[in-house]
Amino acid sequence: MVFENNKNKAVTFSYDDGVTQDIRLIELLNKYGLKCTFNLNSGLLSQKGILMREGNRVSHYKIHKDDVKYVYDGHEIAVHTLTHPDLTSLGDEEIICQVEEDRVALSDIAGYNVVGMAYPCGTCNRRVADIIKDNTGVKYARTISCTKSFDVQEDIMLFNPTLFHLDFDDMMRMGEEFITLNADTPKILYVWGHAYEMDYNGDYWVRLEEFFKLISNRDDVFYGTNKEVLLP
Repeated sequence: MVFENNKNKAVTFSYDDGVTQDIRLIELLNKYGLKCTFNLNSGLLSQKGILMREGNRVSHYKIHKDDVKYVYDGHEIAVHTLTHPDLTSLGDEEIICQVEEDRVALSDIAGYNVVGMAYPCGTCNRRVADIIKDNTGVKYARTISCTKSFDVQEDIMLFNPTLFHLDFDDMMRMGEEFITLNADTPKILYVWGHAYEMDYNGDYWVRLEEFFKLISNRDDVFYGTNKEVLLP
């Protein structure tokens, strides 16, 4: 694996659920020249919801279907299943339906062939991964099991991210480590989360931007979507 322009270091982001907070997140990503993959449930687009998190009411409004292509322009749209079930609890045909129908619908909306995925609820196992690999157009899929490592992984159907975006202390520490790393072999810094989680606390957006500022604009780093990093 070699990234664009023969760079050995890559940074990528992955955010789930397709919520309206993605709009603010994308503004920040674009400000710092960063790329992200957004994992959407096509069967839940346009729906409204409120979550109670950390004692706060948090908006969980989904991007309207008609706005998806515009909102995520310049980034990658990927599968998160039609309706966000625990795939490990479903039969084979139900898994295929949830994944492939979402992928086809999102491909139609995006105007390109969608090939990436994040497992809903983070629930996955070898059985589910193999069913998806053998019966759908998905080429890679992300878990929520963080490695706290930059090492490249061989199994991209059960790909583990480096960090969760609310682990700010670890994120800044590992961000510093990554940008100073003299990489002789390919290394990936992969961060995942949900944009609505940034509304838990008024300081979270500020802290995330500090991380973006830290890792951006490095000549020896490739900034790409999940697809661009994992399927070069």
